[in-house]
Amino acid sequence: MKKILIDSGPLIALFDRSDKYHQASTEFIKKNRSELITTLASVTEVLHLLDFNRNAQVDFLSWVDAGAVTVETITTDDFQRIRELIVKYSDLPMDFADACLVFLGEKMNISKVATIDRDFDVYKLKGKRSFTTYIK
Repeated sequence: MKKILIDSGPLIALFDRSDKYHQASTEFIKKNRSELITTLASVTEVLHLLDFNRNAQVDFLSWVDAGAVTVETITTDDFQRIRELIVKYSDLPMDFADACLVFLGEKMNISKVATIDRDFDVYKLKGKRSFTTYIK
């Protein structure tokens, strides 16, 4: 099965009907046939930004628990490369959640990302390969 990384932005929009990207994120999820991959850093970011609504947080966790998205593990062995990415893109600046996704893209050879974040137009995978972005 093909895989696509998913950033926190579309996940937040999916569970927040007032988000301007709600419709686009919902349509993406409905049409998507690839396995969605994210990290605990992105899950944490989603839960933090959905803190205005406990039901939205619970619904999101239930959706993840149902297997809608695969949460890949980041270990302490991965922190060196993640730190290198944060330093490399410090002018943006790159946050930890984005660095984890770029790292996973490199590790798992995934160059597709569902995001509303234009920074993924700048981020490069090893070998200077660009991401293909969806939703924005």
